[in-house]
Parts: sequence; structure tokens; C-alpha cells
Amino acid sequence: MLVMKNLGILLSGRGSNFVAIADNIDAGRIPGGRIAIVISNRSDAPGIETARQRGLQALVIPSKGKERQTHDREVVAALKENKVDLICLAGYMRLLSPWFVRQFPQRILNIHPSLLPAFPGLEAQQQAFAYGVKVSGCTVHLVDEELDHGAIIVQKTVPVLDTDDEHTLAERILEREHIAYTEAIKIVLDGEFEIVGRRLVKAQRSEVRLQK
Repeated sequence: MLVMKNLGILLSGRGSNFVAIADNIDAGRIPGGRIAIVISNRSDAPGIETARQRGLQALVIPSKGKERQTHDREVVAALKENKVDLICLAGYMRLLSPWFVRQFPQRILNIHPSLLPAFPGLEAQQQAFAYGVKVSGCTVHLVDEELDHGAIIVQKTVPVLDTDDEHTLAERILEREHIAYTEAIKIVLDGEFEIVGRRLVKAQRSEVRLQK
């Protein structure tokens, strides 16, 4: 019997990765996954309206004028109330406090538009284009207490074409993000991996059965 796992989506904007995740759940590409709640720190985030149109529970927890940890405690309370098993950051433009991260060890995913550890932080596509790299891409990683630092789960590469500018490169990276996030969610929900140093190593199914 398939055990359903609850996803919590955090977003601050249009949430294109959220839409891709929701579409892939509907299409059966993330077996056992369901979106329990979508949370935004901004009431004008288009992703919140999209979630409501899809019949999903959507909640705005404003961050403006609040200390980071105060806001984080409100978000964590909502996630726990909805029994969230895995948190997916989908364009959530806030740094999580170390306290937040400790509430969900190895259960928070983020996607970043570069091949980490290259070009962390904001405007990663612009950084890659300005640096002159020939290959860029995206990274889905576990979130730890440092910025864009946790163990890498999935990476997808994107060639940088001579005809590219930073906008066309960003668009092509985004297409790969939608694929990478679904792959990473499936790996984490399956639970058949271990973290060795900084490396995520997928266990063989026979090894998992023996461990159980």
C-alpha cells in the first residue's frame, strides 16, 4: 500500500517550479506525493492564486516588518499543523533561520539556477553568463544552515550558446529546473539514500531491505 507523503511548498512569486511539481503529481510522476499546503510571505505572489485555483490549501504569512525568526516560527507552525513531510522551496526569497532548518533535518529542498558550488546567491544566471562559462545548469539540494550549501541531490546541465544572453540562458535553465525538482523529490520521498560527507548516495533496494 502506497503511503502518501505531504509536501509543503514555500514561494514568493509566480511559483513556476510549484506548478511543475503540482502538474507532475497530477500526472502520477511523483507517486505517493501530495501538496498539503502552499505558503507565501507575500500576499501578491501569483503562485498563491494559482494554488487556490487548483483547489490547494494556500496561506499567506506576511514577513514584512517581522524579525526573521518570528516569521519562521509562524511558518513552521503551519507546516507542522499540516503534517508536512518534505518542504520544497520554489522561489522563496527569504533565508531560513538555522532554527527553522533544524526543525526539518534533511527534509527541506531548494533549487538553484547554477551548478553549485558555482555562482551561489542571487542572479546566478547573470553571474554565469558574465563569467563566460560554457556550461551552466541547475541544482536541487538539501537545505542546511549555510546559503546554497547542502548536499546535492540532482543537477542538470545546460550549454551556454554563443547566441545566448542572460535572459535566454535563464529560460533554458528554468526548463531543466522543472525536470530536476521532480527527480529530486522522488529520491527523497523514497528515502533510499544516505549522506556520506557531502555526497548523497542512493542505496540499492536490496541494501535498504537488509537495513530495515
